Amino acid sequence: MRSYESLVQTLHQFAEKAKDKPLTVGEALDTLDEAGYAFICIILVLPFLQPIPLGPFTVLGGIAFGTLGWQLLRGHESPILPKKILAIEFNEKTWRMLVKVCIEILGLCRKISKPRYPLIAEGRRGQKIGGFILLAAGGLMAIPFGVLPFNNFLPGLAILFYCIGELEDDGLMYLIAFFWLIITVIYFTVFFFALWYFGEKALAFFNIR
Repeated sequence: MRSYESLVQTLHQFAEKAKDKPLTVGEALDTLDEAGYAFICIILVLPFLQPIPLGPFTVLGGIAFGTLGWQLLRGHESPILPKKILAIEFNEKTWRMLVKVCIEILGLCRKISKPRYPLIAEGRRGQKIGGFILLAAGGLMAIPFGVLPFNNFLPGLAILFYCIGELEDDGLMYLIAFFWLIITVIYFTVFFFALWYFGEKALAFFNIR
């Protein structure tokens, strides 16, 4: 259940099952025999790959990715998601949208991805690195920024590239995931600094007045 073709086929199956009634994330994942962390994360991260903030849903998603990252770091073989994430419902239209996004994004990534740098991607070391990426990206995503653009998109990219790296045994994708983590930290830091700086200026202005 690791290949790109299996992933797309699985998403199509989810859309078919959602024809009669909305399909929850838990019900969808229950249909999988064995699904690795990357397979589950790539399904969950697709809704976050947009610049528009998703409010509390982003925070909830961040907690879920952080939880999966911690489990992967600890060496848990079977990922376990929080109940609130498992209870989220997607209708047929949403699942088909996820299929479309999955095909477009992963199709592009597969053109540049191939097995390489096995010391990064394979074995227990690869699991620990992947766990750290998920934990860090989930923690950043869970910060409640409200209406800040890209607050779910940037850490979502880190998660996506880790997933590609794990599915394709590509250590370079792991390094790109770290790049997006760094970009996310810089972006959030600049936002906090600007908020503090202009806040200080505003307070000083009103004190003078």
